[in-house]
Amino acid sequence: MTEVSKVVTQDFSMDYFKFGNGKRNLVIIPGLSIQSVMGAANTVAAEYQMMEDDFTVYVFDRRSDIPEGYSIIDMAKDTAEAIKSLGLSKVSIFGASQGGMIAMVIAINYPDLVEKLVLGSTSSHIRPAQAKVLESWIELAKNCDAHSLYQKFAKEIYPPEIYSEYADYFNDISNTVTTKDLERFVILASAIIGFDISSDLKKIQCPTLAMGVFEDEVLDSDATMEIAENLDYRPDFKLFMYIGYGHAAFDTAPDYRDRILTFLKG
Repeated sequence: MTEVSKVVTQDFSMDYFKFGNGKRNLVIIPGLSIQSVMGAANTVAAEYQMMEDDFTVYVFDRRSDIPEGYSIIDMAKDTAEAIKSLGLSKVSIFGASQGGMIAMVIAINYPDLVEKLVLGSTSSHIRPAQAKVLESWIELAKNCDAHSLYQKFAKEIYPPEIYSEYADYFNDISNTVTTKDLERFVILASAIIGFDISSDLKKIQCPTLAMGVFEDEVLDSDATMEIAENLDYRPDFKLFMYIGYGHAAFDTAPDYRDRILTFLKG
């Protein structure tokens, strides 16, 4: 059983869970979700079991009390503070989607904290066309339509065959969504719109692996390619693009975690 713990600082509290007994530390920052990933701690630990011998893995939520206007910069500041509060330093970070945005800001603003960086299906620059999917999700959440939100969210992050296979599951789990979940989702999703750190990407100093998907219905493949265009001058930058696994390739591609582990151990 993977237990959820809490980091408490002077300004906020943040839930996290950890697993593994490796000498090196890996921080995972999940992407935007309708409900907190803390409820799936056992599943996440099982999916990343191959890392347990080499790493102690920490998975962080967002802060418990999320204020209006909470930005990606704020999320990065709080996550970095949570990492340091646990006495961790020189961590590797894997950030997926919004988690990748947070991870990039940490690598830029707290370079001494990050040893290696893995970015999955993320973006350094949200253009208006890329914001349209997010805006449609936000509208459904504001209307308290959890059923439609879960279905639309799943349909746009997963490939068609996976969405079809689990459509009934998404329908069932939407019944567990609370008003607080929806309010939280609106604030976190709104933080992505207008996000732009593209001019600061070259400040990333650590070895970096970016993995994207050509058929990304949320951020599109250009988002990953823009990161690559800014970092591929570095010999310690690596890029891999998937075909056919959807935005959530970090959940659907069978070799995804193996690629992360190979990069982190290299």
